[in-house]
Amino acid sequence: MFLISFVLLLISILIAVAFVTLLERSILGYIQIRKGPNSVGFMGLLQPFSDGIKLFFKEQTYPYFSNFIIYYFSPVFMLFLSFILWTLFPYLINVFNFNFGILFFLCCTGMGVYGVLLSGWSSNSNYALLGGLRSVAQTISYEVSMALLIICLLLMISSFNFVYFMKYQQYIWFLFFSFPLFLCFFSSCLAETNRSPFDFAEGESELVSGFNVEYSSGGFAFIFLSEYMNIIFMSLVCNIIFFGCNLNSIFFYLKIVLLIFMFIWVRGTLPRYRYDKLMYLAWKGFLPLSLSYLLFFGSMLMLIF
Repeated sequence: MFLISFVLLLISILIAVAFVTLLERSILGYIQIRKGPNSVGFMGLLQPFSDGIKLFFKEQTYPYFSNFIIYYFSPVFMLFLSFILWTLFPYLINVFNFNFGILFFLCCTGMGVYGVLLSGWSSNSNYALLGGLRSVAQTISYEVSMALLIICLLLMISSFNFVYFMKYQQYIWFLFFSFPLFLCFFSSCLAETNRSPFDFAEGESELVSGFNVEYSSGGFAFIFLSEYMNIIFMSLVCNIIFFGCNLNSIFFYLKIVLLIFMFIWVRGTLPRYRYDKLMYLAWKGFLPLSLSYLLFFGSMLMLIF
């Protein structure tokens, strides 16, 4: 039963990715006062499927000097990691329950760096390598502060299990007494998923298209799917940790949609950061704040017990 439910979850996620791209293009259309996709199907609802068909049926090109095997399998590795993350979805029936789910989450997000690095390096292109290196430096920097922010809240539930967040937030959300942590965590999620204003892996103004510049057809589609699946999963994690986790309520899923909308809203509103400011924000902004909160929550627990 777990396998059946997991396969159904993955199919649902792939469909969700399709419609998140449609949502993003429509919202950006409204923000920029222009029409979004509206001609393929009723209100543009078939646009994601036509995009998918176009991507998978295009000709696959290979750079002549690329390290072919690594180049070919890097997008597959990235997609596979994104699929594995979804085993952490907190089921209440047919429970495949990770007692160390949050550690597994941190390990998988750490492994995500290798997909970007290998795809940038194996393309054997200067632009792809630069984009990959910038992305890796950014992701590693923000992982440190994100892990510390999660540990602050783990002190309150005394467990590594995502389901415990549901039990401890039955009466009050953690958002209300750790709002600065939520803002830092959301910003770290933007940086982890290479989203604007931290999209330095794809700095089009100076890098053509970053680490994925040599990819076309299916390889590009896999990278694209992986990125959007990570966005949905980060919204889920953010929701579980800060906004309560009542899986039986439709509001749980509406909150995930709201967080995805915030990802898109930020993209349509804010200009790209400068790279040195990005690093400054991680090491001299988020890291001291998360360490201060960690000491505060730790000392409060010492006083209580």
